Amino acid sequence: MRENYARIRDEVGDRVTIVAATKYVSVGNLALLAEAGIDVVGENRAQDLERKHAEYGDTFRWHFIGHLQSNKAKVVNRICELVHSLDSESAARKLTVPALVEVNLSGEASKSGIDPDDLPCLLQLSSEVRGLMTMPPETDDPEASRPYFARLRELAQQHGLQELSMGTSQDYRVAVEEGATLIRVGSVLYAD
Repeated sequence: MRENYARIRDEVGDRVTIVAATKYVSVGNLALLAEAGIDVVGENRAQDLERKHAEYGDTFRWHFIGHLQSNKAKVVNRICELVHSLDSESAARKLTVPALVEVNLSGEASKSGIDPDDLPCLLQLSSEVRGLMTMPPETDDPEASRPYFARLRELAQQHGLQELSMGTSQDYRVAVEEGATLIRVGSVLYAD
């Protein structure tokens, strides 16, 4: 894992934050991430976030990368330095930490995120929005994600937002080429 992390760090450079996705990492195995030098982790579920943070506290910088329900905002506010998945007015009203608005650029009903046309309204609700996040359609071809990443970058520029959370294990290189400032990786980091 240390070698994978170092390789990814070399590929993306210092301006990109590598967020280790921990959805499938057990509490006990988080120690391996710390040993590998990983300092930023992203959790998908508030209850797992609480459990893992109770064990590891300040070992990591904590990000929330899953769908944020407004009733979980209190947990996220207490633990996280950044939320990647703001997509509702109710959550925006309860969130007190910096956030990225999740934009559903593919229009897939199975994905969270707001319609790009709804972005101005959500931006008016929170002064804590720092940027945008998206999840393009699943594909085996990283290049197929490029138009979605380029569109997110354009949206961020139109609204004066600096942070872009885009790119996962299969397409992070393309995301970085398109301006990602944060990438969320799991399998590529944990592979043997």
